[in-house]
Amino acid sequence: MWKKVLYSLVICLFLMQLQTITVYHADNPKQTLIIEVEGDPHEVKEEIEAYHPFVEVVAVYDIVFDGLAVEGKGEQLAELGSIEQVKTFHQVQTYETLPQQTNSADVTEEMDFSAPEPQDLNTTPFTGDGVKVGVIDTGIDYNHNDLQKNYQGGYDLVDFDDDPMETTPEEGQPTAHGTHVAGIIAGNGEINGVAPDAEIYSYRALGPGGSGSSVQVLAAIEKAIEDEMDIINLSLGNDVNVPDYPTSMAVNRASELGMIVVIANGNSGPDAWTVGSPATADKSVSVGASTTPQKEPVLADTFEEKEIPLIEAIGAEPWELDRSYELADMDNLEQGESLQGKIAVAKRKEIPFFELALQAESLGAEALIIYNSEPGPLQASVENNRQPVTIPVASIQQEEGEWLQTQINQGNYFIDSIQKESLLTIAPFSSRGPVTVQWAIKPDISAPGAAIWSTVPGGYQAMDGTSMAAPHVAGAFAVLKEAHPDWTNTQLIGALKTTAQPFEEQEVRLNATTQGMGLMQLDAAVDTPAIISDPQLEFGKLNQYQESFTETVTIENKTEKEQTYYFETPERKDGLVWSIPQSFTIEPGEQEEVTIELSMNRERLEEGVHEGWLTLKEDERSYALPYIIVNQEADQPKTAGFEFYLEPFENADYKYQFFVTEPVKSLDVSLYHPETLLFERKLLEEAELEEGRHEGVISKEEAGAPGYYLALITAELEDGEFEQVETMVFIEDVQNVPQ
Repeated sequence: MWKKVLYSLVICLFLMQLQTITVYHADNPKQTLIIEVEGDPHEVKEEIEAYHPFVEVVAVYDIVFDGLAVEGKGEQLAELGSIEQVKTFHQVQTYETLPQQTNSADVTEEMDFSAPEPQDLNTTPFTGDGVKVGVIDTGIDYNHNDLQKNYQGGYDLVDFDDDPMETTPEEGQPTAHGTHVAGIIAGNGEINGVAPDAEIYSYRALGPGGSGSSVQVLAAIEKAIEDEMDIINLSLGNDVNVPDYPTSMAVNRASELGMIVVIANGNSGPDAWTVGSPATADKSVSVGASTTPQKEPVLADTFEEKEIPLIEAIGAEPWELDRSYELADMDNLEQGESLQGKIAVAKRKEIPFFELALQAESLGAEALIIYNSEPGPLQASVENNRQPVTIPVASIQQEEGEWLQTQINQGNYFIDSIQKESLLTIAPFSSRGPVTVQWAIKPDISAPGAAIWSTVPGGYQAMDGTSMAAPHVAGAFAVLKEAHPDWTNTQLIGALKTTAQPFEEQEVRLNATTQGMGLMQLDAAVDTPAIISDPQLEFGKLNQYQESFTETVTIENKTEKEQTYYFETPERKDGLVWSIPQSFTIEPGEQEEVTIELSMNRERLEEGVHEGWLTLKEDERSYALPYIIVNQEADQPKTAGFEFYLEPFENADYKYQFFVTEPVKSLDVSLYHPETLLFERKLLEEAELEEGRHEGVISKEEAGAPGYYLALITAELEDGEFEQVETMVFIEDVQNVPQ
């Protein structure tokens, strides 16, 4: 059931990086391990407590897999190997989130009511009433005015008590992420979530600074199952893109037991293949992040049909000007000339931006535009310790500034300052698919994830990330479940996917591995006339000269009339031949399985990943079904998930493991000095590796001198090409490891 080594999970706290922390610490000789057992883990717990009193059982798992988490000194844990039911031991690793600069605003006591609310996506009469949503995260500030009404309980898997409060400053580096997620789902106050009457349960699996481990996350999933959650939200993950990663397997198990599991797709975009576990789980609903509708300041000359976007300066007043203004060249003013009522235009100079702004302000200017003195965009800042700038300030590129100067020089030039809606699309940071090995389409769907305002301890804050997109979908499922309590989870998920609106840019539809089925449309899902189950057509990989693949989708007629459906003729592509059924009719409330066949010729089709969309029609309605096929090879990473650590108990040998996403001729791991980048030695070399997970043992003599190293992993592919990836490796000083 659980056959792989358990890997650690790490929270996707909007634009965060990860830092692995060694399992051993000089001031803590104890270590934590996860034991997988045959039979009843509770019986093993009793045996440990009876015969191994110095070993503490910190968790028992009997749902996602059969096992225990134990803590003790090395020699004490080693004695557990004599217990007959023990199958294997799994290493536990801990991760720590390191914040990057984001566009998030500081915490404010009042909500920014000019920003969209999560509930704006829900104009139905349903509010998620009576639906239980579990938030596995950093805890929740259940005392927040907007969350008190809906918070129903939970559990703290970090401190092992019934108080899943966010980490406070007194306890360590404070957290806010779980509270933000909860507000998006079911805020009920100044800010309203997508499902403002849903019941919220908190499972605190990540402690100070957003730090946690597989011990807590697995225990949180089990506790949510025990508490019979309808939906769980996991805005967490890692960057290992393989389908059978153990955390993905745990998520699939939770889904099999009746929960809808919603997971953030990750923040490693915009490149392909960046989705990570557990969003790679085939039974999860993984969520990508879209931008949100926002107004952006623009100068518009309708006569010349020209628009100039403005980049607002840091520390200035917001650019909210919305009418026609005369522009004035501030660099060529006459003595005593006033800028009253005008927008000043100045070229970038050696003097600080704030001094230019204060000068324009003193002359009566309504605002200031600074244009770059060289090609490229300019991000200006007018922050200073002398005097605040009280007028809007923005920058533009050199070419645009010189064009404006030309218009001004012709005399009395007016231009419109307008607020233009920004392009609604997938956020650049949102991780993309597909999933390696299985060539699955991920994410499944998209939701708003940029500049999302929600609850945090002490007030409100805007955050970015797929961590913010996922709870929009979790809230949507709560609304759907209230609206249709008789629907199965398959129908609920199918309805949200079927009605999603695909993104297009310049009239070209984005690939599904970028956006999933598209932007969720909750109102349409509640009243959908049809449900397509498993609408993502994942045909697999073409290896032979000529092959045929089939995919089956189930289409359900949710109306009270018979409906006739047909597929539009797919776009012709050399090497692809479709066999799609002619029109078919489905009676009211009935469903039909439809088989779609795709035949492919290896030589006539370019190598690599091919994506597209089929269109199913019913009268005036259209439904989009994405497809993916891989011809022979793809550009996915060939190795993933390299880990290297001391074997439990032994303190003499190291264990390594990694995934290979397709067969490789050879793989070696070379160590380099992390600062000088000088080659130190070769750590590992293997040949003729098949697709899948590989592991082995290296003695301390083979591992060599202790320390941190830059590891260069080189894989030689079947076609003679090479792929290289870098990671950090830490080799313990075995003699100093506490026993």
